[in-house]
Amino acid sequence: MQLSNYLFFTVHCEEALQFYTECGIGKVVSMVRHGENGMPVRTEAMRGKIMHAQFTGQGVNLFASDNDDAEPMRGSAMIFMLENRAQTELLFNSLSEGGNVTTPLAVQPWGDYYGKFTDKFGVQWMLNCTARA
Repeated sequence: MQLSNYLFFTVHCEEALQFYTECGIGKVVSMVRHGENGMPVRTEAMRGKIMHAQFTGQGVNLFASDNDDAEPMRGSAMIFMLENRAQTELLFNSLSEGGNVTTPLAVQPWGDYYGKFTDKFGVQWMLNCTARA
């Protein structure tokens, strides 16, 4: 058994997955579009949008799609557990670009290097690095 996250966007799934690819966390390994190859289309506005995509990278396996009836993302976050501060800073800076940083990267009371933000697509991320220097 494996637990994976499924990200729902309204119409920006492809743009978000391209951004995550550019940030270096993985790549799209499969994608199906609304209205392609006999796939159903609930509304014409959804034609060509992402019906289902799988995105993978080192330690990353998630799924995503566009759904015009998707609810805004809230109440959960994607978390990266890291052991390298330089990698943590690079990832934090690239993924948070254009988003809203709610907890800047810093050593926290529990001793880890941690930060939190919501990216420009509305996905909340947390990065926790256990390296002490």
